Amino acid sequence: MALIPSQVLRVAILLSYLSVLCNYKAIDMPAHQTYGGSWKFLTFINLVIQAVFFGVCVLTDLSSLLTKGGESQEQERQLRKLISLRDWMMAVLAFPVGVFVVTMFWSLYLYDRDLVYPRLLDSFIPQWLNHGMHTTVLPFILIEMRTTHHQYPSRICGLVAVCSFAVGYVLWMCWVHHVTGVWVYPLLEHIGSIAKVVFFSSLTVLISIFYVLGEILNSYIWDSSRCGVEGNKPKAE
Repeated sequence: MALIPSQVLRVAILLSYLSVLCNYKAIDMPAHQTYGGSWKFLTFINLVIQAVFFGVCVLTDLSSLLTKGGESQEQERQLRKLISLRDWMMAVLAFPVGVFVVTMFWSLYLYDRDLVYPRLLDSFIPQWLNHGMHTTVLPFILIEMRTTHHQYPSRICGLVAVCSFAVGYVLWMCWVHHVTGVWVYPLLEHIGSIAKVVFFSSLTVLISIFYVLGEILNSYIWDSSRCGVEGNKPKAE
């Protein structure tokens, strides 16, 4: 039996994301006042994705609790829709985008932080908030994967959805640059046009790899759990 019920964990994680979002939006940074506001940063988009995803998880838990023991087919149908939405968000958005943000941020930060997180931001964003945006995302999504089995879509459908998100964000960054003349991330100011195409293509491939990794990890965790449960069943006499 788990020390903390998964339903309680989801509520705590949701409240954590809401706190991070509220504190982030309360910061008076110049970048928030320019074209696109916070929505031009993948970190912020990811925070919204994670908050919405865990909100759906909590809503699914509540709906499951309220419909338990009931005989309404309509309620069961609505619950199945919520579960399908939760699983789709986990597979296509929450896991691959969350892991991508954490991996890319800290890789570039350790290489040269000014490429992705200039030192000037230290005077606006406290360390705890930085970790709330770029670190805790990974353990939170792994906790969710470990505590709940998620039904993944077919691989081709999942990859198309993930790549569509990646291409959409790249086009959004290009549009912001077209309007303002400034790239969202300082790194993009230092590389040429061909290098940008290669860079964006590589990132699309990387987020696709994270999607497949999530699918494999989900299957491994839950296939192993089923084997363990079946292996512990007493033999029929």
